[in-house]
Amino acid sequence: MSSLDDALRASSIFKRLGPDDRQRLSTVARVADFARGDVVFGEGDPSDAFYTVTRGRVKVFKMLPNGKEVILEIFGAGDPLGAIAAYEGRPFPATATAIEDTTCLVLPRRAFFALLEQHPSLVRGLLTGMTQRLMELTNRLAELSTGRIEARLARLFLKLSENTGRTERNGTFVPLVLSRQELADMTGTTIETCIRIMSRWGKQEVLLTEKDGFLVKDRDALESLASS
Repeated sequence: MSSLDDALRASSIFKRLGPDDRQRLSTVARVADFARGDVVFGEGDPSDAFYTVTRGRVKVFKMLPNGKEVILEIFGAGDPLGAIAAYEGRPFPATATAIEDTTCLVLPRRAFFALLEQHPSLVRGLLTGMTQRLMELTNRLAELSTGRIEARLARLFLKLSENTGRTERNGTFVPLVLSRQELADMTGTTIETCIRIMSRWGKQEVLLTEKDGFLVKDRDALESLASS
């Protein structure tokens, strides 16, 4: 039970709940494990549960009519998945796939709503967290469609550095293995453009690509590019 409570407290949606409400949710929650590459839920699937990442990372993406994959976000421990769709009872608007071995906290929608009807304090805490997440995703979509490609890529690595980076080797190491295609999808560009920018950054020692992630060597340079 304590591990479920810890997961709820770490979630951006549920962290504003009081201990009594977290305990109530723990009685209906379960955990689910996903291997790298497993689909947590697919675009168009019924939203019959709320998911929160407790370990690992998940990418959420949409397929455009031309078949191109656009990654909307990469979620890590504490982040909710598909909460807006589950709350509204509509199909998931995007696909969520584990990019490394991942564990999720799962709250069945029907049981969760039964608790909401009995305990209004749950509603207040949930709405606050959902509003915050909706604003973050709206800002993310705006970033995909505005600014120079190099600036978008710089903002992406600055965000990854803040969320997952650790200080080492006179820089910040981001322990995420992302292909050039995935980086291109996350910034709304082509793989050729992404390869060209990443190659130049590597030669300039702004950002190095390693087998198990990326090393940000010159954060000042990325910040300058991000604002250009």
